[in-house]
Amino acid sequence: MASSLQTAKELLSPPGDTIRETLDVMEMSQTELAERMGRAKEKVNDIIKGRAPISQNTAFQLEKVLGIPATFWLNRENEYRRELFVMEQKENLLRDQGWARGFPVNQMRKQGWLPASGNKESLVDDLLKFFGLASPKEWSELYLKEKHQSAFRVSLASTASPHAVSAWLRMGELQCGQQSFPAYDKKAFIATLKAAKMLAWQSSADFPKRLMVMCHDCGVALVYTPQLSKAPISGASRWFRQTPLIQLSDRFKTADQFWFSFFHEAAHIILHGKKDIFLEDLKGTLADKNKEEEANNYAASLLLPDTELQEILASQPLTTEIIRRFAHKFCVPAGIILGRLQHMGVVRYSWGNELKQRIQLFDNN
Repeated sequence: MASSLQTAKELLSPPGDTIRETLDVMEMSQTELAERMGRAKEKVNDIIKGRAPISQNTAFQLEKVLGIPATFWLNRENEYRRELFVMEQKENLLRDQGWARGFPVNQMRKQGWLPASGNKESLVDDLLKFFGLASPKEWSELYLKEKHQSAFRVSLASTASPHAVSAWLRMGELQCGQQSFPAYDKKAFIATLKAAKMLAWQSSADFPKRLMVMCHDCGVALVYTPQLSKAPISGASRWFRQTPLIQLSDRFKTADQFWFSFFHEAAHIILHGKKDIFLEDLKGTLADKNKEEEANNYAASLLLPDTELQEILASQPLTTEIIRRFAHKFCVPAGIILGRLQHMGVVRYSWGNELKQRIQLFDNN
């Protein structure tokens, strides 16, 4: 295929072929043509060889010297460049198919991120449109380089599947871009987090949508993006253009995991800079341990303040019934208390999991 494309390019006739044929008929040399046009011989030769395009000015010069309308030369040039562009695009598609194969294409099509009717020939183009990029080179610059001009301060180069992770992150940006947001109000967002804790306690079926609205009103984008199998990431937070963005996946199916992830990402927005990006549970990225610890502590103290935790720890022996009683007393889901105790090593991870509530973020789960 590649060799046939190269042959087709070599056989493609530039407008210069017509100039040369016209000169032969008129028995005029290229040197004379250059003199009559007031152009350097080398420049005219570049036009005849197809190395330089026929500009509007050149077309009118050719009209005066050769007697053939400028529109003819401009149309000839446009058609040649169009055919050349189409061939070069085919070459690029062939070259970039290896890059495209790195993405979980079937899953992205199933989720509606890529056209369902796409084929091998259009896949590269579909992916570039999805990312809003001109070529795979820009994808590498944006997602793999250690230092970037904008958007990211974390490279995905050392992750197991940078293609899948980048697709998941990009989908979050597209979800954010589908809405308009008021200016970010930090004080209002902090107050909203306290209300969100009560939303967690109420455990209504529509809590994901209600939480999104609460965040939106503070100028914060909260989006839920289905997990890709090769992108084991529970959540991410960063600023997308002028809007703080919290992106959560359905990697973990329990309420305690969801709420801790939400409050953790919210803490990054409140405590840390606009130029940072935080990717949770993703191996291969260099996390700022201090900032991660700050976010952990912020989330933990919001969900279960230390005074409440100490009261629970003082109740020995712990039973699931005691945890339920404390859950009602402190208006916090029992699963969140259990998850905290499991994380601290107070109880085994295999103990008490009937207290954890299953959640469903997406209808097709």
